[in-house]
Amino acid sequence: MILLLALLCACGGGNEDNDLVLSLREDFQNMDAWSGEMELTADYGQRVYAYSVSFTGDREEGTTLTITAPEEAAGITAVAKEGQTWLDYDGVRLETGPLDPQGLSPMDALPALLTELETGTVAEVGTETDGDLSLLRLTLRDPEVTPGTERETVFWFDKAQKTLLRAELRNDGATVVSCVFSSFTMTIPKA
Repeated sequence: MILLLALLCACGGGNEDNDLVLSLREDFQNMDAWSGEMELTADYGQRVYAYSVSFTGDREEGTTLTITAPEEAAGITAVAKEGQTWLDYDGVRLETGPLDPQGLSPMDALPALLTELETGTVAEVGTETDGDLSLLRLTLRDPEVTPGTERETVFWFDKAQKTLLRAELRNDGATVVSCVFSSFTMTIPKA
């Protein structure tokens, strides 16, 4: 935690933003379960796929994602548990193709995002506006890596509500997965 505080001070966020980052990190580390809906866009360079996805998850069972649109893919369910991901549809299990050299697939994106929020290194903290909303922008990446190279993850939170609104996984400066959350709910055990 002391290392995180030192990194936050070095990455430019104000005290209020840094306090919010610490609070969000603690919430994500302590959550037992999560659910919600999102629009997921996967960019393979030559082709781009967009999906509407509902999801649920917990620490023991992992994350289950169900495609709700487009219609031709609706009902396909992806399960991500303990580093493995597979698709289920009418009893058929399918593997998903990688988006980057680390083997990230579109269905691995949400578990990768959650893991990054819990354990990733904060590189930048900033504030942006979107209409009437004040947003916290949080960029995580390996401190040894030059910005815009290799993998980095960027999150946008509604500062007032502490809600996750959007996230991007970037590889070598290009966004390979974008998630826009219409809802994200977490269950945190009472202390």
